[in-house]
Amino acid sequence: MKNNINSRRKFIGQLSCAAVGYSTLYNTLLNLKAINALAVSSSALDPEYKALVCINLSGGNDSYNMLVPYLNSEYNIYKNVRSNLALDKSSLLKLRTTNTPNKEYGLHPSMTELRTMNDNGEAAFVANVGTLLAPTTKDDFYNNRTPLPLGLFSHSDQGAHWQTGIPQSRTNIGWGGRVSDLIKDMNANGKISMNISLEGSNYFETGNELVEYVVDPRNGAIGINGYRPDNMYDVFNIRKTEGIDSLLSQSYSNIFEQTYADIMRDSRDGQLQFQEALDNGPSISTSFSDNRFSEALSMIAKIISVHEKLGYKRQIFYVNYAGWDHHDEVLQNQNEMLGVVSKGLKEFRDAMVELGLFKQVTTFSISEFGRSLTSNGNGSDHAWGGNVFCMGGSVNGAKLYGKYPSLSLTDTYNVYEGAIIPTTPVDLYFAELALWMGVAKSDLSYVLPNIGSFYDTHSSNSPLGLLK
Repeated sequence: MKNNINSRRKFIGQLSCAAVGYSTLYNTLLNLKAINALAVSSSALDPEYKALVCINLSGGNDSYNMLVPYLNSEYNIYKNVRSNLALDKSSLLKLRTTNTPNKEYGLHPSMTELRTMNDNGEAAFVANVGTLLAPTTKDDFYNNRTPLPLGLFSHSDQGAHWQTGIPQSRTNIGWGGRVSDLIKDMNANGKISMNISLEGSNYFETGNELVEYVVDPRNGAIGINGYRPDNMYDVFNIRKTEGIDSLLSQSYSNIFEQTYADIMRDSRDGQLQFQEALDNGPSISTSFSDNRFSEALSMIAKIISVHEKLGYKRQIFYVNYAGWDHHDEVLQNQNEMLGVVSKGLKEFRDAMVELGLFKQVTTFSISEFGRSLTSNGNGSDHAWGGNVFCMGGSVNGAKLYGKYPSLSLTDTYNVYEGAIIPTTPVDLYFAELALWMGVAKSDLSYVLPNIGSFYDTHSSNSPLGLLK
């Protein structure tokens, strides 16, 4: 019997189904302690809805062309180092940053909407952020004085580390998933995960107790193939739907068959509930562009609009906008793709304002690494630290967080021909978001195991001050 139990646990843990959504795998004493601590925190008792929207610019965004030094002395260094990749200063969109005296920054010329949101205090940027295990300088790097992230400069490793918050090892449990482990009980819905992905499975939303619920950007909830209880006019469809219902309603003596049937039945019920809510949700008048990125944000807006009907107080969303590995044609590609991002963000912002939820939804970007400052001919290569953005009504906007580095190749933090060592660890960036969602400071080490290397969780100060 004991072997059957262990085998069943292993089976459940390995099972992957797009629409499974919610599956309690196990409770550890650590998680129970964390949830208890959350229950007594003032933020956890806040009845207001909150959501995080993670935008992964996967491939490695060349973010030193997204956010550029604007003062002549610093811009000239940028122009000299970037050579044929440098943007003309006259094209840059000068940003309002209220916390950078004697410093000025410009945004990529295709991001006019994001510039407006920043200048209106609705968005902000975090400079030179990346994976770290300890504060690191060039001397530390070359003399092995500090531990370095596993698989540095590797797409797969660094992409995973940004999503898991554990750069010293490989794991499939994400920091967003660990946040949901702690706060999932704030939601009344037990059939559909609070973690919703618009781009399939991902590390970020995978927790010890929850997995992501995958939604198609155009069609909504993904159900069992061929199961159509809403189309009972076709004889073949009637028989197939009735057959699936019959299979899922039976009891099975084989523990694996029964587990599979239980999960698929929950999947069916959750999909029907989810789609019914979407089909009968409020109409959103904000229009979205005809591209996959905007379509994903449009679907998130629709899901958020029915959060009360589905019983959610907290949700986490994931969008993957791929194709940022610009070893060639970086200027042309970025001009188009950053424009898509900026316009999509504005559309999503307008939809949240229309719903009266802009203050309660925070959208943030990640990307596995920045790119090399030096040109490889017509593009840039894998590097390390980079710049990200954050948008929402709770963002302390029109500010630059972290420290924008010198782009000189001789700088203390510049290695490998323009690969910049991060000066802001991802831990501080993610801790801000976790705390805003309702995680207690005492539980940050569960969400981000390395947070103690960069932040005193007993401090009265916030990790960055990014969110209100």
